Amino acid sequence: MMRSSESEILTVKEVAEYLKVTERTIYRLATTKGIPCFKVGGTWRFRLNDLDAWIALQSGNAEEKD
Repeated sequence: MMRSSESEILTVKEVAEYLKVTERTIYRLATTKGIPCFKVGGTWRFRLNDLDAWIALQSGNAEEKD
């Protein structure tokens, strides 16, 4: 089975490092559905391609406000 980085699944710690924020921020966003995520066995997981799409959406929203 081949894995591509687009379908890569990340942990809270990995997402925090990727976004350069604290793990606490990621937990807050996850529990308020502020970031695309899902739970596996009670722990949050994130798809890299979903995060990249979310980042693009956030960037677009920021540009519209300027």
